[in-house]
Amino acid sequence: MSFSTILGHQPRIDAFRQIVANQRLAHAYLFVGPPGVGKRLVALELAKAILCEAPGPSPAVLDACDSCAACLLVQAGTHPDLFQVARPEDKNEFPIAVMQELCRNFSFKAARGHGKIAIIDDADDFNDESANCFLKTLEEPPPGSLLILLGTSLDRQLSTIKSRCQMVRFAPLSDEHVRKLLTKQGIDNPSLIERLVRLAAGSPGQALALADETLWQFRRALLQGLTQPRIDSVALSRQFVEFAEQAGKDAPAQRRRVNQMLRLLIEAFTDVLRIQAGASARSAEPAELPLLASLAQRAGPDKIQAVLERCLETETQVGRYVQLSLVVEGLVDALGQILDHAGSLPARHLGFAN
Repeated sequence: MSFSTILGHQPRIDAFRQIVANQRLAHAYLFVGPPGVGKRLVALELAKAILCEAPGPSPAVLDACDSCAACLLVQAGTHPDLFQVARPEDKNEFPIAVMQELCRNFSFKAARGHGKIAIIDDADDFNDESANCFLKTLEEPPPGSLLILLGTSLDRQLSTIKSRCQMVRFAPLSDEHVRKLLTKQGIDNPSLIERLVRLAAGSPGQALALADETLWQFRRALLQGLTQPRIDSVALSRQFVEFAEQAGKDAPAQRRRVNQMLRLLIEAFTDVLRIQAGASARSAEPAELPLLASLAQRAGPDKIQAVLERCLETETQVGRYVQLSLVVEGLVDALGQILDHAGSLPARHLGFAN
């Protein structure tokens, strides 16, 4: 891959080419933009171009050759002078131990002589302790080094961090760019592509996270269960558990799966509100339209709004690392009670990785 293959961020790439050509590269940058729009991709390509041992004919070209030893090491994630760190998935803040290890490794001499580069994801989640640990490295980095922090919002950055970085804003991509990227990833279902484009809000990463056909199949199964005259919360919760466990045995993978399904449920019930308002559904596949129409007819807007609020509350619980079994049981019970076409059966005590 090279900069030429990255869609939607040409102005930022051109700016870095000019900066490098003028030898004005700062020691620290903060890339800020919505999740999944390509911040990490640009950061990695920039790192590879700088570390490349057979670069373009001039600094203004700023592109990696993709074939020298350094480029191959970057692509394999094993370059000794490129450090990539992120908040552990089972933590909601950046642990100080992660930053201590980065700062220690960053203080050593570059192994291949082209300086050192660190890409730090989840900069939104620094706490005072981890930020203070990082501050000395940020203020006095080794000569020739580069720090790239990735965050989703400038408001979520600690003032001690953002005041010491050059900010680069990343915007959502156009629908056409998202469509092209989905096609390049091998998604060949036109209906699915259009649904993903509508849901992506300019984020290819978000679109790809929802591209798994099994997510849509399970959403349809949940909607079928929620349109029954008597909602069997026990059965639906068990199905939810089994579906999440298909993502793997570790809790972070299951949490991602639950969050993906919550996102699709929120979109489905938002479509129900659209139908009630006389508009068209945006995220539904053809087989789901009768289910959404049934919900629109049998539950008023106030109940559908309550469902949406409960789904949003559940997203917050997942983000706070509440035990997933309780999260799923609570959600399905609540949806059953809200929709309650003829009395729902409560879910209790289902197994789940913690």
